[in-house]
Amino acid sequence: MNQYETVFIVTPVLSEDQMKEAVKKFSAYLKESGAEIVHEDNWGLRKLAYPIQKKSTGFYHLIEFKCEGDLIQRMETEFRRDERIIRFLTMKMDKFAIAYAIMRRKKMADQAQTQKVEE
Repeated sequence: MNQYETVFIVTPVLSEDQMKEAVKKFSAYLKESGAEIVHEDNWGLRKLAYPIQKKSTGFYHLIEFKCEGDLIQRMETEFRRDERIIRFLTMKMDKFAIAYAIMRRKKMADQAQTQKVEE
């Protein structure tokens, strides 16, 4: 099994509940298809580098998962079919990307821990 990460952008015209429903749909699709979700991260509403479908912002979401390679094409077909998704990118992670992702998650956890201590 290979490890992948997918970042997708959900249209900003949705309510927060609708956005969370779209994210749950793809997480559930991965789990049902036999993928193991390693990490999920909601990056929130961000400005796009250039307008997409006349929209200048979008909700970004990252999912890291392990699966067989044939699942990627089926998942990307689901992204294309869902009108709530305006862009997506799936990348196969090599050992360096996996190490960097682990280090990034640890750093974020440490920052959250120090933030709680300061409060």
